[in-house]
Amino acid sequence: MVADVLAAVEGSTAAIGYGLAAIGPGIGVGLVFSAYIQSTARQPESSRLTLPYVWIGFAVIEALALLGIAFGFIWQGQL
Repeated sequence: MVADVLAAVEGSTAAIGYGLAAIGPGIGVGLVFSAYIQSTARQPESSRLTLPYVWIGFAVIEALALLGIAFGFIWQGQL
């Protein structure tokens, strides 16, 4: 019975792993933008000063997410 179940779970587990790992960057992007909104609400004149840091943080978080999917395919051996 266990062998049948293990045989049925055949395929790419990298997609499942990346799907679970995508939760982290989603939370990170949400935290970056929520912090920007809160800081702008508290001190509106600093919005122009802090906006470049928001985009840098967003880009770094998304780059790490893309590296995660690339390494998933590399370690699986299909890239």
